[in-house]
Amino acid sequence: MSVVIVGGHDRMVCTYKEICKQHNCKAKVFTQMPANFKTQVGSPDLLILFTNTVSHKMVVSALKAVDGDSTIVERCHSSSACALKDILCEYCKNKNKEACL
Repeated sequence: MSVVIVGGHDRMVCTYKEICKQHNCKAKVFTQMPANFKTQVGSPDLLILFTNTVSHKMVVSALKAVDGDSTIVERCHSSSACALKDILCEYCKNKNKEACL
């Protein structure tokens, strides 16, 4: 499963990727808006928006980039590791339930 995370803290990027790896997901994390953002987002299975730590412009760009795709969009006000784990446990149907403890 592919995951794109928009927002969050710069210092948490490695942690976000590690949590996604534990849930057998490939992750792209965008804490700041690059110049070619729309082309880099692609068509993920799950788009996670950490709304507290992202600009409105970046949220709109991310939603436009995946518009029309079969992408699940999850908005979360918190950008903590726990919040990410909860989202992934909800949407990943892991056979390894230990990752969701």
